[in-house]
Amino acid sequence: MEEQRVSLSAGEWRVMEVLWAGPKTLMELVRALGEDPGWAKSTVTTMVRRMEQKGLIAYTTEGRTKVFRAALAREDAAAAETDSLLKRAYHDSVGLLVSALVERNDLSKSDIDDLYAILRRAEEEER
Repeated sequence: MEEQRVSLSAGEWRVMEVLWAGPKTLMELVRALGEDPGWAKSTVTTMVRRMEQKGLIAYTTEGRTKVFRAALAREDAAAAETDSLLKRAYHDSVGLLVSALVERNDLSKSDIDDLYAILRRAEEEER
């Protein structure tokens, strides 16, 4: 599937999280989303229909049952969300984002080690 650049609402993220775990029937979605965030069957049905129209999810028919799956990869959704955050909050500056995390003391030693490894890999790929 061609990479999509979309912005998911909080509710759409919730549905996608369930579907990224694996295909589900409508009733399985209703059960999963009825627990958390506590949606009614009509809410789930409406959300599924809208997300299908947007191309975020798709289904196959097994007998008389529709089995829904994510049509948008988690990586594509995360990339779009990251791009949006960088543009809106950090003026397209990864440095400002990382600086904000450091200033808030939100980076553990493990996070810092991971960042160093990522930066070394990126530097090697530039050569």
